[in-house]
Amino acid sequence: MTSDTLLADPEKQASWFERVRLAHQTETAEDYVELIADLIEVNGEARVVDLANRFGVSHATVNKTITRLKKEGLVNAQPYRSLFLTDEGQKLAEMCKERHMLVVDFLKSIGVSNKVAEMDAEGIEHHVSKETLQAFKRFIRLKKTMTGA
Repeated sequence: MTSDTLLADPEKQASWFERVRLAHQTETAEDYVELIADLIEVNGEARVVDLANRFGVSHATVNKTITRLKKEGLVNAQPYRSLFLTDEGQKLAEMCKERHMLVVDFLKSIGVSNKVAEMDAEGIEHHVSKETLQAFKRFIRLKKTMTGA
């Protein structure tokens, strides 16, 4: 095998890595707004302590991230109060939840266990393209049609 068959065109490969870097920049915000929305739906509120426990990070880390999310217009927060999503934060949370569920459903449709599908979706959901998500949807619909589910 030659090196030409192992490596993509440098510009093409650079664009792939750039896409991954951009996904890494947004995944923390996406995870936070999605979890805040879930906590509000289930508990009626989202608190810093809940986020810290569920993410396995310190309160200081959560506070730092919430400060950034406030600046980005995604979260409203006041000291010693619950956290709330702005309209923009709510839209992002809904989009993230939909994408997450689609990835989970796809993984389960190809035989991945529920537990592993949920765990793997946490990483995949931030890096999957719209084109791939559409292919996941088509596959799930086709499989449901074939199995009558």
